[in-house]
Amino acid sequence: MAHQPGILAGVPPHAAFVFLDLRHGVAPGTGLAELAAAEHPDALVVGLGPSLLGAASIAGMGPMPALTAPGVAIPSTPTDLFLRIAGADPGEVLHCERAVLASLPSFEVVDRVDGFMYADSRDLSGYVDGTENPEDRAAEVALAPDGSSVLAIQRWVHDLDAFYAMPRVRQDHTFGRDRDTNEELDDAPATAHVKRTAQEGFAPEAFVIRRSMPWRDARGAGLVFLAFGATLAPFEAQLRRMTGHDDGQVDALFGFTRPVTGATYWCPPLAGGRLDLRALEG
Repeated sequence: MAHQPGILAGVPPHAAFVFLDLRHGVAPGTGLAELAAAEHPDALVVGLGPSLLGAASIAGMGPMPALTAPGVAIPSTPTDLFLRIAGADPGEVLHCERAVLASLPSFEVVDRVDGFMYADSRDLSGYVDGTENPEDRAAEVALAPDGSSVLAIQRWVHDLDAFYAMPRVRQDHTFGRDRDTNEELDDAPATAHVKRTAQEGFAPEAFVIRRSMPWRDARGAGLVFLAFGATLAPFEAQLRRMTGHDDGQVDALFGFTRPVTGATYWCPPLAGGRLDLRALEG
């Protein structure tokens, strides 16, 4: 079995993040049959929500952790299905999305977000995103032995006016990096994002492969955060530390941004160019 190529591919210039539910009255088995029969282009990543997994036990899979901290709430907003459709430009994304949706008539779109690459893969705050990705170990980190992956995805909304009103030193200390050089700051405070999420600083180490992208529409602007892992455990460990559950120190990111959605999905392996859903049988 093979993995979905989009999991390990780099951040694309453009992408659509599409969230779907089964139409009213449609049995999960009907939707799964459509997913198993559909061709799988390289531009596509498919994730199945817990509701489609039924009684199957998928190692390392679980719901979005609904954590809280003073002034912070991590939402859990699951859907039945998730699609990420990548492309060189919005038109390419649109036509691929149309073809994919046409092959899945049992599902209806409940949310959609357009993502894009900003500068040299930076967040809209101006800081490089994904610097600590362990690309030399990407397959080991992101994929289970059967080629599947567990995806955690959140849509974060930034208050960019508040962020850019901060003194530059506070902006750098929020992330723990110099925005211009991307160098980690020796004097970064304990609340800096790099300190909260240093992947080698967990026991066991909490490495994930991030494929996040900025977004903007009538609802605002921010970051669609994607983290792929062989299990959900590394993402959950990082999120617990960000929200102060380890040591009471809340990530400084929450000073200007917060997630408004959050869900987890199982990304099945491929066999013969189609999703292999045998893990759900029986």
